[in-house]
Amino acid sequence: MQVQKYEDWSLGLHQRVATQRVPIGGTVEVTRRCNLTCVHCYNNLPLSDKNARKSELKYDEHCHILDEITEAGCLWLLYTGGEPFARKDFLDIYTYAKQKGLLITLFTNGTLITPDIADYLAEWHPFSIEITLYGRFKETYERITGIPGSYGRCMRGINLLRERNLPLKLKTMAVKYNKHELWEMKRFVEEDLGLEFKFDAMINARFDSSQGPLVVRLTPKEVVELDLMDPQRAAEWKRFDERFTCQVNSSEQADELYHCGGGINSFAIDPYGMLRLCILSQGGFYDLREGSFLEGWERFLSQARQKKVTRETKCLACEIKAMCGMCPANGALENRDPEEPIDFFCQVAHLRAYVLGISISPHGDCEYCKGGSRYEELMRAVTEVRRSSNKR
Repeated sequence: MQVQKYEDWSLGLHQRVATQRVPIGGTVEVTRRCNLTCVHCYNNLPLSDKNARKSELKYDEHCHILDEITEAGCLWLLYTGGEPFARKDFLDIYTYAKQKGLLITLFTNGTLITPDIADYLAEWHPFSIEITLYGRFKETYERITGIPGSYGRCMRGINLLRERNLPLKLKTMAVKYNKHELWEMKRFVEEDLGLEFKFDAMINARFDSSQGPLVVRLTPKEVVELDLMDPQRAAEWKRFDERFTCQVNSSEQADELYHCGGGINSFAIDPYGMLRLCILSQGGFYDLREGSFLEGWERFLSQARQKKVTRETKCLACEIKAMCGMCPANGALENRDPEEPIDFFCQVAHLRAYVLGISISPHGDCEYCKGGSRYEELMRAVTEVRRSSNKR
């Protein structure tokens, strides 16, 4: 109930501040170093990377930035990595953020949680903690993380947080290596642990644009099959369509490059003090070591938000783009072009829409729309997905 109230509140807040540009929520990567070597990760660096550690913002710099973002109106803050607890001073940074009155979510792999850390978090309560569980069983989990013993350490961290009744949620990235355990993970988390569980199958390329993580990405057909295997998930997609799908052809904002909350009511800061529209954004940055947050927000991010598209693509008039996940950040990572549509995302969105009975109006030269070069191929996939669903 608390989470639902927050989501309803935040949606209303988004609508109120959208035209006012208030940096109400931020994401801070405290490090890109991690003690795991997950095959799908877009930004993990070795824990021993001395250059990365040396370049990271120091504790005092974090405090100065926290002073500035709260003064500018920030209320919600996500700490992520890499692995945040890879930094020995992370709890000091976290405590200062708590003292500033911020509502904090922590993304962690859970393997570095100790009784002392769990006790501290119980005293300085975060708003939420999310841990990624990469497999139900040790073999699958450690095939993904690449680190022997990591499954046991993750489960220990989960149990330490549960014992203290901290606001914990579990999630996973659905990839080829753990697809077979996905529903067992869901049952284990929800029934045995009594926690909320969610999964995502939309893997990104690495932050340096290398395509390594895409090797373990599911096929579009596999992604949509997962939707149909969970009636609640399928129903949520239909509700999402009713709420966010719209005609975009006549929109006054159709020619804008960005359609997210980045630079409107949210921002991201990387481990080295670079202010960005979002964590994945490759569209430039503002160095907070050289200037103030307010200047970066009001000048740099404002200018970034004013960027226009430079050419017409099938994305511009696509009314199911909200179901797709295509954005300039993803386009730059996978295609090295913020405006070039990502075929995987496009295929998943169209396949999902057709399977769920969501209509799609023509929107330019789209190979997956009726009359397109791959429409018949996609229709065969629709039949196969539905047939597979009916057999279960």
